[in-house]
Amino acid sequence: MTDPIRWGILGAANFALTHMAPAIHAARDAHLLALATSDRAKAAPFAALAPGLRVHDGYDALLADPDIEAVYVPLPNTLHVEWALKALDAGKHVLVEKPVAMRAADIDAVIARRDETGLLAAEAFMIVHHPQWVKAREMLADGAIGELAHVDVRFSYNNPDPGNIRNRADVGGGAMSDIGVYALGGVRFATGEEPETIRFADVDIEGGVDVFAHFAADFPSFSYDGLVSTRLGLRQEVVFHGRTGVLTLPVPFNANVFGEARLVLERPGMEVTTWRFPGVNHYVLQVEAFGRSVRDGVPFACPLEFSRGTQAAMDAVLSKAREGTGR
Repeated sequence: MTDPIRWGILGAANFALTHMAPAIHAARDAHLLALATSDRAKAAPFAALAPGLRVHDGYDALLADPDIEAVYVPLPNTLHVEWALKALDAGKHVLVEKPVAMRAADIDAVIARRDETGLLAAEAFMIVHHPQWVKAREMLADGAIGELAHVDVRFSYNNPDPGNIRNRADVGGGAMSDIGVYALGGVRFATGEEPETIRFADVDIEGGVDVFAHFAADFPSFSYDGLVSTRLGLRQEVVFHGRTGVLTLPVPFNANVFGEARLVLERPGMEVTTWRFPGVNHYVLQVEAFGRSVRDGVPFACPLEFSRGTQAAMDAVLSKAREGTGR
């Protein structure tokens, strides 16, 4: 790449301040140029991170800035499609925080506009850029654990605050929207398979949002059991159980926050091998991959078609739960 990608962020979301703004600032060939917010106090820590930051009072004003090439959208879930489309219409590449949409069918409009404009539009599904997931996919494909038979996924944290955006139905909150994307998307990425049937789904609702979801699915070559919750203690783990071995990701989703990313391979004879990935920042890798895709045409690891598949799987889980048939 030659010139750095000039980025703008729509909204001063805390997640953007904590993770994505620092990632854009730290990434090679990326430059955080602008932020859209009407609250100057919220803009201050972004400006401290990126001296010379332009602060636009509104989202439309940022999209009208001719110097901005790419836009990161960390807005509430229900606004993702709207502002992704507006960004593309304004001639900007766009990275949308997950989930792209509240229903799989709603992503079709973004795919169509992406194709019409020739711009890059993608979901910020950062884990696919982390080397632990890339290596896990390679190991599964190479038969490191023999034939894959079953996958277990657990991802939970406890956030009972009714005012938190994750607990508000009006902005698309819920455990599935927030972390179900990891539980299903990560396994789809690592195995290259799609769920054929949702066998059961047990979902608890509080205040109009799902706060607990336990579900099972059949993939073409393996069974799957997933659990996500925003009302349980901190836990995350992915276990790929094969005929001759077990591959575990103890910190699959929040590397460097929940702990050190690593892969643990258990083989016959109680042989255990561990690969560690200290300090790897998947947000920075995501920004750099986005830049290579924009500048050099390198395929992005998480195209919208992949994101649509994950959303379709989440839709199917919630639909199964609404049937009220349980198992």
